[in-house]
Amino acid sequence: ASHYARPGSALNEEAFERATSIYYADKVIPMLPTQLSNGICSLNEGEDRLAFSCLMRLDENGEIRSYKFVKSVICSRVKGVYKEINALLEPEEGVDLTDLKTKYEAVLDQLPTMDELYRKRLVLRKARGAMDIESNEAKLVMDENGRCIDIVKRDRGESESMIEEFMLLANQCAAHFARVKQIPFVYRVHEEPNAEKLERLHGLLQACGVNDHFAKDVPTPKELSAILEGVRGT
Repeated sequence: ASHYARPGSALNEEAFERATSIYYADKVIPMLPTQLSNGICSLNEGEDRLAFSCLMRLDENGEIRSYKFVKSVICSRVKGVYKEINALLEPEEGVDLTDLKTKYEAVLDQLPTMDELYRKRLVLRKARGAMDIESNEAKLVMDENGRCIDIVKRDRGESESMIEEFMLLANQCAAHFARVKQIPFVYRVHEEPNAEKLERLHGLLQACGVNDHFAKDVPTPKELSAILEGVRGT
């Protein structure tokens, strides 16, 4: 997109003002015009698209061994839908998947490999103490007149988590590259919780009969992760 939204252009100034695309119910207000966001800059099925890719080499445990950023051409083989890929990855008994298998024939052999890689990354994530925080997204159901008639929980399956993990891998490589090359970069920093919040946490854990003892004054992500795992489903 940076090729089309040049610095100093009206297009770039407007994108800068908008900052991001806004998704609301079944509508989107794009940061860039739809001719770009849905056209030449979108990975549409069967169309060659110029892209900037992070090519990573991972070992049998899912650890990053090397990476490089390259200008690339991507031709998307199929327009994937999360819900459909979830059905292929976790098939329900008695459900006929013939039509889905036909639609995803070009990538069917790769889905189990992607799933295996995701699960290996999950093991590494848990080993380093990353917190698995479950949160529910809401989905607005609209009628033909654009009126909201219901709010339901948006289901999040295997494929959503899988793609999210692969995006995090690319982010990790970008952050490493910037650090090594000493390029100015924007990071989101999670500050340590303040004393008042820690006091409330201790009170809550004690009231629930959960161990509230930490090795130091401030709990580590690994300790908090262990608490979340211990109470999951209760």
